Amino acid sequence: MRKTFVLDTNVLLHDPQAVNRFEDNQVVIPIEVVEEIDRFKRDPSEKGRNARQVSRLLDQLREKGNLAEGVPIDGSSGGTLKVVFCRSETLRQLPPELKAGNGDNNILAVALEQRLQEVVGGQAPVVLVTKDTNLRIKADAVGLIAQDYTTDKVDMADLYPGFSERWMGAELMDQVKAGEGLSADAIPSQPIPVSPLQANEGVTLVDLAQPAHTLLARYNGRTGNLQPLQKSAKARMGRIQPRNREQAFALDLLLDPAVALVTLVGKAGTGKTLLALAAGLHQVADEHLYERLLVTRPVISLGKEMGFLPGDLEEKMAPWMQPIVDNLDFLLGGEDTQPARGSHRPPRSNWSDLKGMGLLEVEAISYIRGRSIPRQFMVVDEAQNLTPHEVKTIVTRVGEGTKIVLTGDPYQIDNPYVDAESNGLTWLVERFKGQLLSGHITLMRGERSELAELAANLL
Repeated sequence: MRKTFVLDTNVLLHDPQAVNRFEDNQVVIPIEVVEEIDRFKRDPSEKGRNARQVSRLLDQLREKGNLAEGVPIDGSSGGTLKVVFCRSETLRQLPPELKAGNGDNNILAVALEQRLQEVVGGQAPVVLVTKDTNLRIKADAVGLIAQDYTTDKVDMADLYPGFSERWMGAELMDQVKAGEGLSADAIPSQPIPVSPLQANEGVTLVDLAQPAHTLLARYNGRTGNLQPLQKSAKARMGRIQPRNREQAFALDLLLDPAVALVTLVGKAGTGKTLLALAAGLHQVADEHLYERLLVTRPVISLGKEMGFLPGDLEEKMAPWMQPIVDNLDFLLGGEDTQPARGSHRPPRSNWSDLKGMGLLEVEAISYIRGRSIPRQFMVVDEAQNLTPHEVKTIVTRVGEGTKIVLTGDPYQIDNPYVDAESNGLTWLVERFKGQLLSGHITLMRGERSELAELAANLL
């Protein structure tokens, strides 16, 4: 049945192409939304860019006819778009507490008017689409159907974990261990139904006769075979060794130059950043596969902003990069803060040493647009605070020979405009699932400390 969707401003600012996502239904944009879009268009942030894109899209549709009467939407199968005013008599029908006439109430009134036309003229059902939780509550209170914008949402319960189990005989496991390869078609039927293997998916092989006998492997999407993990390469990384199955799968992906995009998702303390930096330093400094390690992260604070930070770009970025410094100090044996006795040599900093040798570079995400980044190992930490558009901008900066790793915890988000199901990291995981150039692992077990693991599970 054809429906009428009334869009809130935050939907268009989140996805400027939202009007094209409703197939053959009617899309209604209140004039109050156009006013709010106009106020955002001078914003230098992503919201401003999206606002300008929405304005250009509406102007293109305006050339097809009168927006007040409705115009066809490009690329849709019969969908139409209307821009409508909020009538004062409809506002008077709102409850006394909602008659202030602010932006949300005007949008609510437009949705109520559309529903009245539905009742009188037998039109399609009316749905208010907004990412504002309070507006959805108001809509429900006045009897309107309201829903979140779910086009780019990812159900966390169904998020692709990046690994699975397969049961088979010991002889087949030995074949994989010997490096001979085992076709996915040759894997025997499983005790319970399983999904088809995705490219670069980690696989735990379990012996049917002795379940305690297991082998870790990875599915090679190019050859269609299971292959053992790169244990020899991991042995050369010194003190950094995987402590659990998921870390072993993650390290295997991080050390494979053929996998150009790796996403690591997990709660605090699971080793996401540490593994990414360890693999990056190993391949930059020891194997010389990449020219340098490039590290970046969103500049979004946990609490209240501290205000203006003096200094050049490196000094401004220093507080945001401290978690990276902590991990580098751990990887390189800690920072030597005490000079040798009788020596006037200043304290040595692992961070400064790596930068001085040209092995490490820090990049602010704010200035990454327009760059082309070839032959580098790129780590984007705390990527759960990025929007899908920002993640797209970052990944499309990757040049020839570059490997990019995005890490984050979807349940620790400080950006007020995204949540666990709509952030750029989980969106990227689902979009790139099964691609030959990408791999993903969800890290389950915390390894930072017993207390950190307990806190992550209980708090």
